[in-house]
Amino acid sequence: MNISIDEAKIVASKLNYRHERGTVIAVLQDAETKEVLMVGNMDKEALILTLTTGLVHLWSLSRERIWLKGETSGHYQVVQDFKVDCDEDAVLLLVKSQGPVCHTGNHTCFYRNSKFFLEHK
Repeated sequence: MNISIDEAKIVASKLNYRHERGTVIAVLQDAETKEVLMVGNMDKEALILTLTTGLVHLWSLSRERIWLKGETSGHYQVVQDFKVDCDEDAVLLLVKSQGPVCHTGNHTCFYRNSKFFLEHK
């Protein structure tokens, strides 16, 4: 999925960038299985890049820059669909993943449950 720059700017202008460093929350979900893969942040520029290229771009809070998800690993996240929450401060990106999403090598960043933390306290 990708849209024109003009359409992307219209969508981006309607969001409420109220989270840390002027971002919206970005939830990546597998388009087929609906499994939540990761949560990140997007500023307006990252959102526009995502919508126009069809590849997920995020705002890195630690590096203070936009980054293309998969730029070092090659595990790009291809956007299949895009939704905005009711408060317009979070987006849901349904993606087709081209490899593990988590920097640990796991398919999803949500691979640990409460039992893990109880066993490793």
